Amino acid sequence: MIYVESEFARLQTVVLAESEFGFPEVPRPEDLRFLTPEAREEVQQFRGRDHAEALPDVHHAWELEREALKRTLEKYGVKVLHPRKLLPEEKQAAGVDGYSNFFARDPFFTVGNSVVEGSMRFLHRRNEVLPIRAIMEQEVMPEDCHYVAVPRPAIAAPGDATLGPGPFLEGGDVLVLGKKVLVGNSGLASNALGARWLQKYLGHWGYDVEMTRLHPDILHLDCALGLIREGLMVICEDAFLDGVPSILRNWTSIPVDLSETGLLITNGLPLSSSVYITDPAFARIGEQVAAHGVTVEYIDFRISRSFGGSFRCSTQPLLRRD
Repeated sequence: MIYVESEFARLQTVVLAESEFGFPEVPRPEDLRFLTPEAREEVQQFRGRDHAEALPDVHHAWELEREALKRTLEKYGVKVLHPRKLLPEEKQAAGVDGYSNFFARDPFFTVGNSVVEGSMRFLHRRNEVLPIRAIMEQEVMPEDCHYVAVPRPAIAAPGDATLGPGPFLEGGDVLVLGKKVLVGNSGLASNALGARWLQKYLGHWGYDVEMTRLHPDILHLDCALGLIREGLMVICEDAFLDGVPSILRNWTSIPVDLSETGLLITNGLPLSSSVYITDPAFARIGEQVAAHGVTVEYIDFRISRSFGGSFRCSTQPLLRRD
């Protein structure tokens, strides 16, 4: 079965990211503002190199983080799927833009029984869905579900800092709450045209898609908001330019500061309404979550977080249903 009911319905089948990254030869500074200063410096230092070759010890530790997450997922009965590795020709075709196969959340997403291939804004992520296509063929195509793709983004004019009109739509910006779907828009990833396309597609089944504008230093909506269970969330209210979405205004909030969002403090992963994964660096958040009767699992994810993503970013569900 393919179905995602909400962000905190019981996770049953998930795609867990690989750990592959090629640094762009000419990084665009405007696209790095969501990273920590240390991460921005690393991108400049190792431009044009493969991460595994440039930093082999760090790369191995990064892979171990993903293995630790896999063990925890399987401990709770979750079926874990992996994208394949990038092919040599895919890395070569990326050219000076670099390449990635490191966050399964963004190249596609699932809403209800629809699997949607996204449209990525950053140039090094434009082909990130390709290593996931085998999963689509094996797991999605045989099921009674819908499988579509966002239109290919328009070609931008030379020097256009926005990278063109899109449409851009990335899974990290898409949060599902029953028939309500929130789509973030900070200018770094998804945009208004992407949100309009999603409403056009999902509206047929009674979904309401709401775009929410974000602070320009926020990469994705899930970097500012995490839905833990019905009525409970971890949130940076200062990240929402038009205020907290109305559907969430009566929820209990665990607040975080704007300065903490770049650390991925909101990017934990509910396995159900009663189990939540976060990093031990965020023990104060975990303690507040646990105070609401939720079991908290801790996994050190510091290297994954240095790339601008954490537990939610590293996973994309195909089946979340109570």
